[in-house]
Amino acid sequence: MQWETVIGLEVHTQLRTQSKIFSDSSTRFGAEPNTQANEVDMALPGSLPVLNKTVVERAIQLGLAVGAHIAPRSIFARKNYFYPDSPKNYQITQFEIPVVQGGSITFFLDGEEKTVNLTRAHLEEDAGKSLHENFTGPHGESSTGIDLNRAGTPLLEIVSEPEMRSAAEAVAFARALHSLVVWLGVCDGNMQEGSFRVDANVSVRPKGQAEFGTRCEIKNLNSFRFMERAIQYEVRRQTELIEDGGTVVQETRLYDSDRDETRSMRSKEDAHDYRYFPDPDLPPLIIAPEWIERVRAAMPELPAHKQARFTTELGLTAYDAAQLTNDRATSDYFESAAALLPADQAKLAANWVLGEVSAALNREELGIAQCPVTPTALAGLIQRIIDGTISNKMGREVFAAMWAGEHNGNADAIIDARGLKQISDSGAIGTLIDEVLAAHPAIVEEYRAGRQKAFNSLVGQIMKAAKGKANPQQVNQLLKEKLG
Repeated sequence: MQWETVIGLEVHTQLRTQSKIFSDSSTRFGAEPNTQANEVDMALPGSLPVLNKTVVERAIQLGLAVGAHIAPRSIFARKNYFYPDSPKNYQITQFEIPVVQGGSITFFLDGEEKTVNLTRAHLEEDAGKSLHENFTGPHGESSTGIDLNRAGTPLLEIVSEPEMRSAAEAVAFARALHSLVVWLGVCDGNMQEGSFRVDANVSVRPKGQAEFGTRCEIKNLNSFRFMERAIQYEVRRQTELIEDGGTVVQETRLYDSDRDETRSMRSKEDAHDYRYFPDPDLPPLIIAPEWIERVRAAMPELPAHKQARFTTELGLTAYDAAQLTNDRATSDYFESAAALLPADQAKLAANWVLGEVSAALNREELGIAQCPVTPTALAGLIQRIIDGTISNKMGREVFAAMWAGEHNGNADAIIDARGLKQISDSGAIGTLIDEVLAAHPAIVEEYRAGRQKAFNSLVGQIMKAAKGKANPQQVNQLLKEKLG
Protein backbone atom coordinates (compact mmCIF):
# COMPACT_ATOMS: atom_id res chain seq x y z
CA MET A 1 0.00 0.00 0.00
CA GLN A 2 1.16 3.52 -0.77
CA TRP A 3 1.08 6.02 2.10
CA GLU A 4 0.73 9.78 2.07
CA THR A 5 2.31 12.01 4.72
CA VAL A 6 0.27 14.88 6.15
CA ILE A 7 2.08 17.62 8.08
CA GLY A 8 0.92 20.78 9.78
CA LEU A 9 3.21 23.05 11.78
CA GLU A 10 2.77 25.20 14.87
CA VAL A 11 5.60 27.73 15.05
CA HIS A 12 6.29 29.53 18.32
CA THR A 13 7.92 32.82 17.40
CA GLN A 14 9.35 34.86 20.25
CA LEU A 15 8.56 38.48 19.51
CA ARG A 16 11.33 41.03 19.49
CA THR A 17 10.41 43.38 22.33
CA GLN A 18 12.23 45.01 25.23
CA SER A 19 9.69 43.85 27.81
CA LYS A 20 7.30 40.94 28.30
CA ILE A 21 3.79 40.61 26.97
CA PHE A 22 1.96 41.48 30.21
CA SER A 23 4.67 43.03 32.40
CA ASP A 24 7.61 45.42 32.15
CA SER A 25 10.21 42.74 32.97
CA SER A 26 13.11 42.54 30.51
CA THR A 27 13.19 39.85 27.81
CA ARG A 28 17.01 39.89 27.54
CA PHE A 29 18.43 36.40 27.05
CA GLY A 30 21.09 34.93 29.33
CA ALA A 31 20.41 36.75 32.60
CA GLU A 32 20.93 35.02 35.95
CA PRO A 33 17.91 32.82 36.87
CA ASN A 34 14.89 34.65 38.29
CA THR A 35 16.39 38.12 37.92
CA GLN A 36 13.92 39.13 35.20
CA ALA A 37 10.62 38.07 36.77
CA ASN A 38 8.38 40.49 38.66
CA GLU A 39 5.13 40.03 40.57
CA VAL A 40 3.08 39.64 37.37
CA ASP A 41 5.39 36.96 35.94
CA MET A 42 5.36 35.12 39.29
CA ALA A 43 1.56 35.43 39.56
CA LEU A 44 1.64 36.99 43.01
CA PRO A 45 -1.79 37.75 44.52
CA GLY A 46 -3.22 41.09 43.40
CA SER A 47 -0.94 41.47 40.36
CA LEU A 48 -2.69 42.22 37.06
CA PRO A 49 -1.49 41.82 33.46
CA VAL A 50 -1.23 44.83 31.13
CA LEU A 51 -0.88 44.15 27.39
CA ASN A 52 2.32 45.36 25.70
CA LYS A 53 1.45 47.58 22.68
CA THR A 54 4.60 46.61 20.74
CA VAL A 55 3.58 42.95 20.93
CA VAL A 56 0.34 43.75 19.12
CA GLU A 57 2.17 45.73 16.44
CA ARG A 58 4.51 42.79 15.83
CA ALA A 59 1.47 40.57 15.25
CA ILE A 60 -0.05 43.12 12.87
CA GLN A 61 3.21 43.22 10.90
CA LEU A 62 3.18 39.46 10.44
CA GLY A 63 -0.49 39.48 9.46
CA LEU A 64 0.06 42.15 6.81
CA ALA A 65 3.12 40.34 5.44
CA VAL A 66 1.25 37.06 4.90
CA GLY A 67 -1.94 38.66 3.54
CA ALA A 68 -4.04 37.69 6.56
CA HIS A 69 -7.12 39.27 8.12
CA ILE A 70 -6.31 41.36 11.20
CA ALA A 71 -9.15 40.89 13.65
CA PRO A 72 -10.63 44.27 14.68
CA ARG A 73 -11.58 42.63 17.98
CA SER A 74 -9.84 39.64 19.56
CA ILE A 75 -9.83 38.25 23.09
CA PHE A 76 -7.43 36.60 25.48
CA ALA A 77 -8.28 33.33 27.21
CA ARG A 78 -6.91 31.24 30.02
CA LYS A 79 -5.60 27.84 28.95
CA ASN A 80 -5.61 25.77 32.13
CA TYR A 81 -2.92 23.18 32.80
CA PHE A 82 -0.34 22.46 35.47
CA TYR A 83 3.35 22.88 34.81
CA PRO A 84 5.89 23.51 37.58
CA ASP A 85 7.42 26.39 35.57
CA SER A 86 4.05 28.12 35.04
CA PRO A 87 3.19 29.86 38.35
CA LYS A 88 -0.40 30.73 37.41
CA ASN A 89 -1.26 27.13 36.43
CA TYR A 90 -2.76 28.59 33.29
CA GLN A 91 -1.39 30.28 30.18
CA ILE A 92 -2.79 33.53 28.82
CA THR A 93 -3.34 32.92 25.12
CA GLN A 94 -5.89 33.48 22.38
CA PHE A 95 -8.34 30.74 21.46
CA GLU A 96 -11.69 31.49 19.82
CA ILE A 97 -10.74 34.82 18.23
CA PRO A 98 -7.03 35.13 17.30
CA VAL A 99 -5.54 38.44 16.24
CA VAL A 100 -4.31 37.10 12.85
CA GLN A 101 -6.58 34.92 10.72
CA GLY A 102 -5.63 33.18 7.47
CA GLY A 103 -2.80 34.22 5.17
CA SER A 104 -0.21 32.11 3.34
CA ILE A 105 3.51 31.54 2.85
CA THR A 106 5.02 31.01 -0.62
CA PHE A 107 8.42 29.35 -1.03
CA PHE A 108 10.52 27.28 -3.42
CA LEU A 109 11.25 23.57 -3.10
CA ASP A 110 13.59 22.00 -5.67
CA GLY A 111 12.97 24.96 -7.97
CA GLU A 112 9.18 24.62 -7.77
CA GLU A 113 7.05 27.35 -6.23
CA LYS A 114 4.71 26.18 -3.45
CA THR A 115 2.19 27.91 -1.21
CA VAL A 116 1.00 26.75 2.23
CA ASN A 117 -2.00 28.42 3.85
CA LEU A 118 -2.05 29.57 7.45
CA THR A 119 -4.92 28.90 9.81
CA ARG A 120 -4.14 31.60 12.34
CA ALA A 121 -1.50 33.35 14.42
CA HIS A 122 -2.30 34.13 18.03
CA LEU A 123 -0.57 35.95 20.85
CA GLU A 124 0.36 34.19 24.07
CA GLU A 125 2.89 34.14 26.89
CA ASP A 126 5.74 31.70 27.27
CA ALA A 127 6.28 29.54 30.37
CA GLY A 128 9.38 29.49 32.56
CA LYS A 129 12.08 26.86 32.34
CA SER A 130 12.83 23.80 34.44
CA LEU A 131 16.55 23.23 35.07
CA HIS A 132 17.35 19.59 35.80
CA GLU A 133 21.14 19.68 36.05
CA ASN A 134 23.45 20.66 38.90
CA PHE A 135 20.68 20.97 41.49
CA THR A 136 20.66 18.99 44.74
CA GLY A 137 18.22 18.94 47.62
CA PRO A 138 19.04 19.33 51.34
CA HIS A 139 20.02 15.67 51.62
CA GLY A 140 22.06 15.52 48.41
CA GLU A 141 19.22 14.16 46.29
CA SER A 142 18.80 15.38 42.71
CA SER A 143 16.41 18.31 42.34
CA THR A 144 14.95 20.56 39.69
CA GLY A 145 15.35 24.34 39.64
CA ILE A 146 12.77 26.72 38.20
CA ASP A 147 13.87 29.81 36.25
CA LEU A 148 11.02 32.27 35.63
CA ASN A 149 13.01 34.68 33.45
CA ARG A 150 11.25 33.35 30.35
CA ALA A 151 7.78 33.34 31.96
CA GLY A 152 5.70 35.97 30.19
CA THR A 153 7.98 36.32 27.18
CA PRO A 154 5.74 37.28 24.22
CA LEU A 155 5.05 34.61 21.64
CA LEU A 156 3.18 34.62 18.35
CA GLU A 157 2.10 31.06 17.60
CA ILE A 158 1.73 30.67 13.82
CA VAL A 159 -0.38 27.66 12.80
CA SER A 160 -0.35 26.25 9.27
CA GLU A 161 -2.99 24.20 7.52
CA PRO A 162 -2.04 20.48 7.23
CA GLU A 163 -1.01 20.93 3.60
CA MET A 164 2.60 19.71 3.57
CA ARG A 165 3.33 16.24 2.24
CA SER A 166 7.00 15.64 3.06
CA ALA A 167 9.62 16.51 5.64
CA ALA A 168 11.54 18.49 2.99
CA GLU A 169 8.44 20.58 2.23
CA ALA A 170 7.83 21.25 5.92
CA VAL A 171 11.44 22.40 6.37
CA ALA A 172 11.24 24.65 3.29
CA PHE A 173 8.06 26.22 4.70
CA ALA A 174 9.65 26.72 8.12
CA ARG A 175 12.76 28.27 6.57
CA ALA A 176 10.63 30.68 4.54
CA LEU A 177 8.65 31.67 7.63
CA HIS A 178 11.85 32.08 9.63
CA SER A 179 13.29 34.34 6.92
CA LEU A 180 10.12 36.43 6.89
CA VAL A 181 9.90 37.09 10.64
CA VAL A 182 13.60 37.99 10.76
CA TRP A 183 13.21 40.21 7.67
CA LEU A 184 10.35 42.09 9.36
CA GLY A 185 12.23 42.42 12.64
CA VAL A 186 9.36 40.60 14.35
CA CYS A 187 11.74 37.97 15.77
CA ASP A 188 15.52 37.67 16.05
CA GLY A 189 15.26 34.10 14.70
CA ASN A 190 17.86 32.67 17.11
CA MET A 191 16.87 29.01 17.21
CA GLN A 192 19.62 28.07 19.68
CA GLU A 193 18.09 30.46 22.22
CA GLY A 194 14.56 29.18 21.55
CA SER A 195 13.33 32.27 19.70
CA PHE A 196 11.91 30.14 16.87
CA ARG A 197 10.55 26.72 17.87
CA VAL A 198 8.49 24.34 15.78
CA ASP A 199 5.91 21.73 16.78
CA ALA A 200 5.21 19.32 13.91
CA ASN A 201 1.85 17.52 13.68
CA VAL A 202 2.48 14.39 11.62
CA SER A 203 0.12 11.69 10.36
CA VAL A 204 -0.05 9.19 7.51
CA ARG A 205 -2.96 7.91 5.46
CA PRO A 206 -3.44 5.56 2.49
CA LYS A 207 -2.82 7.33 -0.81
CA GLY A 208 -6.11 8.71 -2.12
CA GLN A 209 -7.91 8.65 1.24
CA ALA A 210 -9.63 11.95 2.13
CA GLU A 211 -9.78 11.45 5.90
CA PHE A 212 -6.72 12.32 7.94
CA GLY A 213 -4.93 9.69 9.96
CA THR A 214 -4.29 9.99 13.72
CA ARG A 215 -1.69 12.67 14.27
CA CYS A 216 1.20 12.87 16.68
CA GLU A 217 2.80 16.16 17.68
CA ILE A 218 6.60 16.41 17.85
CA LYS A 219 7.40 19.21 20.30
CA ASN A 220 10.06 21.93 20.42
CA LEU A 221 12.14 21.36 17.31
CA ASN A 222 14.73 24.15 17.24
CA SER A 223 16.89 23.03 14.30
CA PHE A 224 15.84 22.62 10.67
CA ARG A 225 18.07 19.56 10.32
CA PHE A 226 16.60 17.88 13.39
CA MET A 227 13.12 18.88 12.29
CA GLU A 228 13.53 17.06 8.99
CA ARG A 229 15.00 13.96 10.65
CA ALA A 230 12.29 13.90 13.33
CA ILE A 231 9.48 14.03 10.78
CA GLN A 232 11.12 11.37 8.61
CA TYR A 233 11.46 9.06 11.62
CA GLU A 234 7.88 9.66 12.74
CA VAL A 235 6.53 8.90 9.26
CA ARG A 236 8.45 5.60 9.23
CA ARG A 237 7.29 4.75 12.75
CA GLN A 238 3.62 5.35 12.02
CA THR A 239 3.72 3.55 8.66
CA GLU A 240 5.44 0.46 10.09
CA LEU A 241 3.11 0.45 13.11
CA ILE A 242 -0.02 0.43 10.93
CA GLU A 243 1.38 -2.15 8.50
CA ASP A 244 2.18 -4.42 11.45
CA GLY A 245 -1.47 -4.27 12.57
CA GLY A 246 -1.03 -1.62 15.27
CA THR A 247 -2.84 1.67 15.84
CA VAL A 248 -1.38 5.14 16.03
CA VAL A 249 -2.29 6.85 19.31
CA GLN A 250 -2.71 10.63 19.41
CA GLU A 251 0.10 11.85 21.63
CA THR A 252 2.87 14.38 22.12
CA ARG A 253 6.36 13.12 21.33
CA LEU A 254 9.91 14.42 21.75
CA TYR A 255 12.78 14.00 19.31
CA ASP A 256 16.01 12.47 20.64
CA SER A 257 18.75 13.71 18.28
CA ASP A 258 21.35 11.33 19.76
CA ARG A 259 19.26 8.28 18.95
CA ASP A 260 17.55 9.87 15.94
CA GLU A 261 14.10 8.82 17.12
CA THR A 262 10.93 10.24 18.61
CA ARG A 263 9.59 8.98 21.92
CA SER A 264 6.32 9.39 23.75
CA MET A 265 6.04 12.34 26.13
CA ARG A 266 2.33 12.46 27.07
CA SER A 267 -1.11 11.85 25.64
CA LYS A 268 -2.15 14.69 23.34
CA GLU A 269 -4.76 16.93 24.90
CA ASP A 270 -7.72 18.31 22.97
CA ALA A 271 -9.06 21.84 23.37
CA HIS A 272 -11.75 20.84 25.88
CA ASP A 273 -9.09 19.38 28.18
CA TYR A 274 -7.66 22.85 28.73
CA ARG A 275 -10.98 24.37 29.89
CA TYR A 276 -10.47 27.62 27.96
CA PHE A 277 -12.41 30.64 29.16
CA PRO A 278 -11.97 34.40 28.56
CA ASP A 279 -9.42 35.99 30.87
CA PRO A 280 -11.36 38.33 33.19
CA ASP A 281 -8.28 40.49 33.82
CA LEU A 282 -7.82 41.52 30.18
CA PRO A 283 -10.30 43.49 28.06
CA PRO A 284 -10.84 42.62 24.38
CA LEU A 285 -8.04 43.74 22.08
CA ILE A 286 -9.42 46.41 19.72
CA ILE A 287 -7.38 47.21 16.60
CA ALA A 288 -8.62 50.20 14.63
CA PRO A 289 -7.97 50.45 10.86
CA GLU A 290 -5.84 53.55 11.49
CA TRP A 291 -3.50 51.54 13.70
CA ILE A 292 -3.08 48.90 10.99
CA GLU A 293 -2.25 51.57 8.41
CA ARG A 294 0.35 53.16 10.69
CA VAL A 295 2.04 49.79 11.09
CA ARG A 296 1.85 49.14 7.33
CA ALA A 297 3.49 52.50 6.55
CA ALA A 298 6.44 51.73 8.84
CA MET A 299 7.13 48.25 7.42
CA PRO A 300 10.09 47.50 5.15
CA GLU A 301 9.56 46.40 1.55
CA LEU A 302 8.34 42.81 1.74
CA PRO A 303 10.31 39.93 0.19
CA ALA A 304 7.49 39.13 -2.27
CA HIS A 305 7.41 42.73 -3.50
CA LYS A 306 11.17 42.81 -3.83
CA GLN A 307 11.17 39.50 -5.72
CA ALA A 308 8.65 40.89 -8.19
CA ARG A 309 10.75 44.03 -8.66
CA PHE A 310 13.92 41.99 -9.20
CA THR A 311 12.24 39.98 -11.96
CA THR A 312 10.43 42.84 -13.73
CA GLU A 313 13.01 45.65 -13.36
CA LEU A 314 16.29 43.72 -13.24
CA GLY A 315 15.40 40.72 -15.41
CA LEU A 316 16.26 38.05 -12.83
CA THR A 317 14.61 34.64 -12.84
CA ALA A 318 11.97 34.00 -10.20
CA TYR A 319 14.27 31.45 -8.57
CA ASP A 320 17.24 33.83 -8.36
CA ALA A 321 15.00 36.60 -7.02
CA ALA A 322 13.68 34.25 -4.33
CA GLN A 323 17.21 33.18 -3.35
CA LEU A 324 18.36 36.80 -3.07
CA THR A 325 15.42 37.69 -0.83
CA ASN A 326 15.85 34.81 1.60
CA ASP A 327 17.19 37.37 4.02
CA ARG A 328 17.19 41.13 4.08
CA ALA A 329 20.94 41.59 4.44
CA THR A 330 21.69 39.54 1.31
CA SER A 331 19.03 41.44 -0.61
CA ASP A 332 20.51 44.79 0.43
CA TYR A 333 24.04 43.61 -0.46
CA PHE A 334 22.95 42.56 -3.95
CA GLU A 335 21.03 45.77 -4.60
CA SER A 336 23.97 47.90 -3.50
CA ALA A 337 26.30 46.08 -5.91
CA ALA A 338 23.82 46.00 -8.81
CA ALA A 339 23.13 49.74 -8.49
CA LEU A 340 26.77 50.45 -9.42
CA LEU A 341 26.62 48.39 -12.63
CA PRO A 342 24.86 48.84 -15.98
CA ALA A 343 21.17 47.98 -15.69
CA ASP A 344 21.51 44.96 -17.98
CA GLN A 345 24.22 43.39 -15.80
CA ALA A 346 22.08 42.67 -12.72
CA LYS A 347 22.03 38.97 -13.64
CA LEU A 348 25.84 38.86 -13.53
CA ALA A 349 25.79 40.53 -10.10
CA ALA A 350 23.20 37.99 -8.91
CA ASN A 351 25.39 35.13 -10.16
CA TRP A 352 28.34 36.45 -8.16
CA VAL A 353 26.35 37.02 -4.96
CA LEU A 354 24.68 33.59 -5.14
CA GLY A 355 27.89 31.91 -6.34
CA GLU A 356 31.33 33.05 -5.17
CA VAL A 357 30.15 35.31 -2.34
CA SER A 358 27.74 32.76 -0.85
CA ALA A 359 30.24 29.92 -1.20
CA ALA A 360 32.94 31.90 0.60
CA LEU A 361 30.56 32.91 3.38
CA ASN A 362 29.42 29.32 3.87
CA ARG A 363 33.02 28.09 3.90
CA GLU A 364 33.98 30.60 6.60
CA GLU A 365 30.61 30.27 8.41
CA LEU A 366 29.99 34.00 8.17
CA GLY A 367 26.89 36.08 7.64
CA ILE A 368 26.63 38.52 4.72
CA ALA A 369 27.09 41.42 7.16
CA GLN A 370 30.58 40.06 7.91
CA CYS A 371 31.60 39.72 4.25
CA PRO A 372 35.10 41.21 3.80
CA VAL A 373 34.28 42.11 0.17
CA THR A 374 31.96 45.12 0.19
CA PRO A 375 29.20 45.56 -2.41
CA THR A 376 31.20 48.44 -3.90
CA ALA A 377 34.34 46.30 -4.20
CA LEU A 378 32.37 43.44 -5.76
CA ALA A 379 30.83 45.83 -8.30
CA GLY A 380 34.34 47.04 -9.17
CA LEU A 381 35.42 43.47 -9.87
CA ILE A 382 32.34 42.72 -11.98
CA GLN A 383 32.89 45.90 -13.98
CA ARG A 384 36.33 44.63 -15.01
CA ILE A 385 34.71 41.43 -16.28
CA ILE A 386 32.10 43.41 -18.20
CA ASP A 387 34.66 45.67 -19.91
CA GLY A 388 36.90 42.74 -20.80
CA THR A 389 39.84 43.65 -18.58
CA ILE A 390 39.70 40.14 -17.09
CA SER A 391 37.75 36.98 -17.80
CA ASN A 392 35.16 35.52 -15.49
CA LYS A 393 37.65 32.76 -14.61
CA MET A 394 40.32 35.33 -13.71
CA GLY A 395 37.64 37.13 -11.72
CA ARG A 396 37.51 34.21 -9.30
CA GLU A 397 41.25 34.54 -8.67
CA VAL A 398 40.85 38.27 -8.07
CA PHE A 399 37.89 37.69 -5.76
CA ALA A 400 39.92 35.25 -3.64
CA ALA A 401 42.64 37.89 -3.31
CA MET A 402 40.04 40.53 -2.40
CA TRP A 403 38.61 38.20 0.25
CA ALA A 404 42.10 37.75 1.71
CA GLY A 405 42.51 41.54 1.89
CA GLU A 406 45.20 41.99 -0.75
CA HIS A 407 45.65 45.65 -1.72
CA ASN A 408 42.77 46.56 0.61
CA GLY A 409 40.42 44.49 -1.51
CA ASN A 410 40.80 46.72 -4.57
CA ALA A 411 40.21 44.72 -7.75
CA ASP A 412 42.13 47.07 -10.06
CA ALA A 413 45.20 47.04 -7.81
CA ILE A 414 45.16 43.23 -7.62
CA ILE A 415 44.78 42.90 -11.40
CA ASP A 416 47.76 45.20 -11.98
CA ALA A 417 49.93 43.61 -9.30
CA ARG A 418 49.31 40.08 -10.60
CA GLY A 419 49.48 40.99 -14.28
CA LEU A 420 46.04 39.55 -14.98
CA LYS A 421 44.86 41.95 -17.66
CA GLN A 422 43.21 40.06 -20.48
CA ILE A 423 44.72 40.07 -23.99
CA SER A 424 42.02 41.60 -26.18
CA ASP A 425 44.17 42.75 -29.10
CA SER A 426 42.96 40.78 -32.12
CA GLY A 427 46.39 40.92 -33.77
CA ALA A 428 48.12 39.39 -30.75
CA ILE A 429 45.44 36.73 -30.40
CA GLY A 430 45.65 35.99 -34.14
CA THR A 431 49.40 35.40 -33.84
CA LEU A 432 48.84 32.98 -30.94
CA ILE A 433 46.22 31.09 -32.96
CA ASP A 434 48.55 30.79 -35.97
CA GLU A 435 51.29 29.38 -33.74
CA VAL A 436 48.94 26.82 -32.17
CA LEU A 437 47.51 25.71 -35.53
CA ALA A 438 51.00 25.25 -36.91
CA ALA A 439 52.08 23.26 -33.84
CA HIS A 440 49.04 20.93 -33.83
CA PRO A 441 48.17 19.93 -37.41
CA ALA A 442 46.69 16.61 -36.30
CA ILE A 443 44.08 18.34 -34.12
CA VAL A 444 43.26 20.70 -37.02
CA GLU A 445 42.65 17.70 -39.29
CA GLU A 446 40.40 16.10 -36.68
CA TYR A 447 38.29 19.27 -36.57
CA ARG A 448 38.03 19.42 -40.34
CA ALA A 449 36.96 15.78 -40.28
CA GLY A 450 33.93 16.82 -38.23
CA ARG A 451 35.09 16.15 -34.67
CA GLN A 452 33.78 19.14 -32.68
CA LYS A 453 35.79 18.22 -29.57
CA ALA A 454 38.93 19.06 -31.53
CA PHE A 455 37.84 22.71 -31.62
CA ASN A 456 37.67 22.81 -27.81
CA SER A 457 41.09 21.19 -27.68
CA LEU A 458 42.52 23.95 -29.87
CA VAL A 459 40.91 26.63 -27.69
CA GLY A 460 42.54 25.00 -24.68
CA GLN A 461 45.96 25.07 -26.35
CA ILE A 462 45.55 28.74 -27.27
CA MET A 463 44.52 29.70 -23.72
CA LYS A 464 47.48 27.72 -22.39
CA ALA A 465 49.83 29.59 -24.72
CA ALA A 466 48.28 32.88 -23.55
CA LYS A 467 48.63 31.80 -19.90
CA GLY A 468 44.87 32.16 -19.53
CA LYS A 469 44.90 35.84 -20.43
CA ALA A 470 43.38 35.78 -23.92
CA ASN A 471 39.81 36.99 -24.27
CA PRO A 472 37.83 33.71 -24.63
CA GLN A 473 35.14 35.22 -26.88
CA GLN A 474 37.73 36.65 -29.27
CA VAL A 475 39.65 33.38 -29.27
CA ASN A 476 36.53 31.45 -30.29
CA GLN A 477 35.56 33.96 -32.98
CA LEU A 478 39.02 34.30 -34.55
CA LEU A 479 39.69 30.57 -34.41
CA LYS A 480 36.46 29.83 -36.29
CA GLU A 481 37.43 32.38 -38.94
CA LYS A 482 40.91 30.92 -39.39
CA LEU A 483 39.59 27.36 -39.63
CA GLY A 484 37.27 28.52 -42.40
